[in-house]
Amino acid sequence: MQREKFASRLGFILVSAGCAVGIGNVWKFPYLAGQYGGAAFILIYLVFLVILGLPIMVCEFSVGRSSQKSVAQSFDKLEPAGTRWHNLKFIGLVGNYMLMMFYTMVGGWMLYYCYLSATDRFAGMDNDAVAGEFSRMLGQPGTLTFWTVLVILLSFGICAIGLQNGVERLTKLMMIVLLLLMGVLAVHSCTLPGADAGLHFYLVPDFGQMMEQGIGNVVFAAMSQAFFTLSLGIGAMAIFGSYLDKKRSIPGEAVSICALDTLVALIAGFIIIPACFAYNVEPGSGPSLIFITLPNIFIHMAGGRIWGTLFFLFLSFAALSTVIAVFENITSFAMDLTGCSRQKAVAVNIIAMVILSMPCVLGFNVLSGLQPLGEGSTIMDLEDFLVSNNFLPLGSLVYLFFCVRKNGWGWDNFIKEANAGDGMKFPAAVRFHMVYILPVIVVVIYLKGYYDMFAGKSPVLFGVWMCIALAILAYIGVNAFAKPKKN
Repeated sequence: MQREKFASRLGFILVSAGCAVGIGNVWKFPYLAGQYGGAAFILIYLVFLVILGLPIMVCEFSVGRSSQKSVAQSFDKLEPAGTRWHNLKFIGLVGNYMLMMFYTMVGGWMLYYCYLSATDRFAGMDNDAVAGEFSRMLGQPGTLTFWTVLVILLSFGICAIGLQNGVERLTKLMMIVLLLLMGVLAVHSCTLPGADAGLHFYLVPDFGQMMEQGIGNVVFAAMSQAFFTLSLGIGAMAIFGSYLDKKRSIPGEAVSICALDTLVALIAGFIIIPACFAYNVEPGSGPSLIFITLPNIFIHMAGGRIWGTLFFLFLSFAALSTVIAVFENITSFAMDLTGCSRQKAVAVNIIAMVILSMPCVLGFNVLSGLQPLGEGSTIMDLEDFLVSNNFLPLGSLVYLFFCVRKNGWGWDNFIKEANAGDGMKFPAAVRFHMVYILPVIVVVIYLKGYYDMFAGKSPVLFGVWMCIALAILAYIGVNAFAKPKKN
């Protein structure tokens, strides 16, 4: 069967950027910047984006384009005979499903809040009432299920239409509208009375505040955000590489996608941080910023109903662009593994995704007694931990090793594929960085995630989870460093 291709270079860039652009850009990035010193944090983040995120993205795209397969088959096709790389594809396979088990629900939150804003539900509410609205939503399994299933049906419906006519055309439109909405919202926030202080905080580095937070904490936060923002490690980028022709080299395209992803994150800061300063709100207030603090701001803002609706519409587009991209990857799994039609793959996965999303939906109400990561945690916290602290870093480690090791695809094959076509070339001088430095950084991020999650809990629980983390690393090492078996 002939592999589908993107109709245009712009389509590839916007769809790939749509996968990377998500709630992390428009919610987590601004509040991290608010928490860790504004522009000082942003400068460190940009450095790590170049030395950490960009090389791994090039690896994923190269594997995808060379194999013309999703992660379900790419290692099988490119690995040397007798090696075990195919054993590691489960990281991508399971990681995509696990990500969507909670991300579809979060996308549903955005659509629901867009609906609430459009229908002026927040009018006349005080701060406690707005906070109560979020709690009320979480406590209603029917409401959460409806909006989650709506996200699943909309996104898989777009995938069912096809790559060019569905995923590419509609994601391009969604991304263009998203960028226009962000521009309008950013201009409005920056012109609010009192926004000047927010702009100063956001644009002028304050290294004194960074010192107060602890340089190590700021650096690690910037490093982690640069790593996780691009959705690397689970084959979400590799699938779009498999739809890419060889007219253009991969590094130039990867730079364009990273730049667009960063632009969205930076503009999100221009929307949120000046508004926080204008209304005397703490910009580093964390997750509550989106669903409690900002609706309160819109209530007191002239034309707040319109601005609130536009804000949550832009958040909905950011979430949906990621869901559509990952669902395209999941659809491709089924097509690559079974040879079934696109429509059949979509139909089966709609049912599977609805069922798999239910534990997270019910975890805030019916199953709220289950606290898998300790007191106060939810099923969503567990799923997020598994994706963010396991599948993404471990999958990235696999792609790195596969592209640089002699018993893998190998540096020569990787660099040849990455640099095929016109445009920016991947410098051979970074080979040392990718072979020896980058894997260490990824392992540190992986183990630090476990440490942060379990260090404050009982010594026994901490020891058990750290043993699990080391065992998983050992399993990857055994498969990645194994010598080819002789026939």
